[in-house]
Amino acid sequence: MSTIWMPAQMALFARIVDLNGFSAAARALGVPKAAASRAIAELEAALGVRLLERTTRRIHLTPVGRLLYPHCRRIVDEADAVRAAAASAIAVRGGPLRVMADPTYGRVLVAPIVPRFLERFPDVQLDVVMQAVDLENGTDWDVAVRVGAIDDARFVCRELGAPPAVLCATPAYLQAHGTPAKPADLARHALLTPAATGPEYRVHLHRGTSQREEVSVHPKLAVNDPAVLHASTAAGLGIGLLPEFLCRQGLVTGKLVRVLPDWSLPATMPLCAIYPATLATDRRVQVYVEFLAANVIPALATG
Repeated sequence: MSTIWMPAQMALFARIVDLNGFSAAARALGVPKAAASRAIAELEAALGVRLLERTTRRIHLTPVGRLLYPHCRRIVDEADAVRAAAASAIAVRGGPLRVMADPTYGRVLVAPIVPRFLERFPDVQLDVVMQAVDLENGTDWDVAVRVGAIDDARFVCRELGAPPAVLCATPAYLQAHGTPAKPADLARHALLTPAATGPEYRVHLHRGTSQREEVSVHPKLAVNDPAVLHASTAAGLGIGLLPEFLCRQGLVTGKLVRVLPDWSLPATMPLCAIYPATLATDRRVQVYVEFLAANVIPALATG
């Protein structure tokens, strides 16, 4: 006998004990009683011990059987857990696909592609919410779009890209206030930055591999919404620290100008699509995440 079948025979042994009989266990498992009897005989032969004492009405555990039963019962429990997990993974929940997007990028990157997704997949309904993503409350969403990757077995994380950041301003602002020639010059300008943790914002820049600068500024505006930063920069309120993809068109048309173009800012945290591992085979999740990646990854890439 091949020992590859022993776990199944051990699980059968536990079922026989639980149901107090070969007939009941065979019916529960949908196998012939003769096959169940043969499997236990083979298991006893393989282990070299007797597990059950049989009478016409009852079965009794031998001392060795009592010793091994708890271990075999755990095999049954694990098998039940596997079946439950598999059923959850392939289950298709009714209703719309619930998408939650961090407002920082949700309105800029997710919202514009919603109409195209619905046209491409008319059988999929969407329920889109723009708010901070709570990873501890996965029942509130099916796909979450947020900044920052995670390493958590409960979720699948698909990176969509890390948008480069640039400093830029309108030609009118630079004409009125001067163009910074070196990083230290930023301190005397009106800076528009992502939300700061205190009254100061530290701008880190590097040129090549050897030159690094850090400038502490008091932002004229600090906000966690890049769309607001872009609008304020385009209005000529100051020098904006922005995702490159947001100001790409303005730079091409000349409405915005790169500031300190020879200097680079640190890479930002990646934007990610996250969904529960139990939904990995859900078709709606699959097509939405692939569509998201096909549209967002190119948008975040440096032009």
